[in-house]
Amino acid sequence: MAAMNFNTENRTYRQLLGNGLIYRIPRFQRDYSWDEEHWEDLWTDILGTLPDDGEPAHYMGYLVLQSSDTRHFEVIDGQQRLTTLSLIVLAAMRLLKKLSAEGQNADANTKRLEQLRATYIGYLDPVTLTARNKLSLNRNNDPYYRDYLVTLSDHLPQRGFPASTRAMRKGFEWFERKLREHTKGAADVGMALAQFIDTMSDKLFFTVITVADELNAYKVFETLNARGVRLSATDLLKNYLFSVLASGQESNHEIDELERRWDAMVGRLGQESFPDFLRMHWNSRQNFSRQSELFKTIRARIQSREAVFILLREMDEDIDTYLALTQPEGSQWPPSCKQSAQELRMFSVRQPYPMLIAARRVLPEREFEALLRATVVIAFRYNVIGAQHTGEQERIYHQAAMKLHRGLARSAADVLDVLRPIYRNDTQFRVDFAEKVIKTTQSRNAKIVRYILAKLERQNSGIDFDPESGAYTIEHVLPQSPGEGWDAFSDRDLDHFIYRLGNMVLLEAGKNKELANRPYADKRAVLQSSALTLTRELAQENAVWTPERLQAWQQKLARLATAIWRVAQLSHT
Repeated sequence: MAAMNFNTENRTYRQLLGNGLIYRIPRFQRDYSWDEEHWEDLWTDILGTLPDDGEPAHYMGYLVLQSSDTRHFEVIDGQQRLTTLSLIVLAAMRLLKKLSAEGQNADANTKRLEQLRATYIGYLDPVTLTARNKLSLNRNNDPYYRDYLVTLSDHLPQRGFPASTRAMRKGFEWFERKLREHTKGAADVGMALAQFIDTMSDKLFFTVITVADELNAYKVFETLNARGVRLSATDLLKNYLFSVLASGQESNHEIDELERRWDAMVGRLGQESFPDFLRMHWNSRQNFSRQSELFKTIRARIQSREAVFILLREMDEDIDTYLALTQPEGSQWPPSCKQSAQELRMFSVRQPYPMLIAARRVLPEREFEALLRATVVIAFRYNVIGAQHTGEQERIYHQAAMKLHRGLARSAADVLDVLRPIYRNDTQFRVDFAEKVIKTTQSRNAKIVRYILAKLERQNSGIDFDPESGAYTIEHVLPQSPGEGWDAFSDRDLDHFIYRLGNMVLLEAGKNKELANRPYADKRAVLQSSALTLTRELAQENAVWTPERLQAWQQKLARLATAIWRVAQLSHT
């Protein structure tokens, strides 16, 4: 962050709008999208600042602006909040206009109205009566905002406008009702309205980040997202692509087409998932790019109208595969592919996605299915059990994606040859598995343990069941809170032994409740009564439960696991 061309400061709403600065929401920025839930939250926050003993200030979050001077700013992030605050001011102004028209303190209320306009909204050109606004909205919302809301029109047309414009009008009318109700009992309603806006403007404040160009804005987005602040790098990329088209001739049709296709993709993916999809798509076809470098890379490569539409067309080609990988339940893939995608998601292993996206474009369905199934095995050995570093893994998967994209790999076997360096061979895997500890205190880990134990049971006995079924729970043979009778395990090593894979079995839910933290001698009979063979065998083969018996049992499970999670083409003993 220190190397970026940007500055940061906290500013109240009055300081933002009351000093002659001009704000423009880029033409192709997202439309207004707030609804009553957002309005209600903001209204409640504002009301909390009004009493003398109320909240001294309310934080409105980050506002990211782009500017090459000190007067004109593009709103990169924060347009929804700025637009909504403007609607509140305009609603107060229209109420003042009505009071003046009704003869209620007409002169004073007219002066109040004009003061609010000059401070927060802008001014009307005295000749053309055209609004010169401090805030300009995007191409879909600004005409209505400028022609009807800023002019305080008595009649707000409702038909023939996009949904976002209707939402903006509804927001204006919603705040007008709230302001009317709030000031209803005041001795001087006009004064109360002016006081409301005055207090709101001083109590609401933003952290304003001003950057010199969109590349710095993207870096700010990446940094803030890493800190848990959700900003939209998607919108920034969209604005860039639109700007490429807008610079050409006969651009209106192309802009409309880009907007239609872009909105359709974002609608399917969701605003927050779009950057991840874009990176996976890009890395399935191009040189490897990390998320922090992606905007710079795309900006350097996509500089013509033709390139914009090639990018769109290729993204359209890959979106179904990405959605099937990340949301397999809703895909049209065959059950085996859905199952493999669900397992990858459960493992939280995403590094193979660019390769799999490329494979879906290139390979016949059976070859793709075989590769997907093998990828699950590789991920299980390398990530889940081996806990190996993912940097090398990501590089290898990208090599495979490039071979597929360039026609150098034409079968699952060709791809697996590329993936050989990240396949833990049988010997390595058995060693990894025999020592594996998975803390089931985390829900994701508990799900993985259930999955592993169910697969082991199926391999051992042929019994197949849903590991997520409530009929079975994870039983820790050495309990998570051991009482008396567990002296064989030292206090220092308890956590290590409790969460070893060899210390865990699946057990019928009702039987599990009987065991609690009782000694192994008491547990053994219950474990032997289970319908699951591995659970029975553990109790039958182990008269006592000690660190040595646990280790021997886990080594047995490791041998079973090696036969289950195995890619024959890659395996070596």
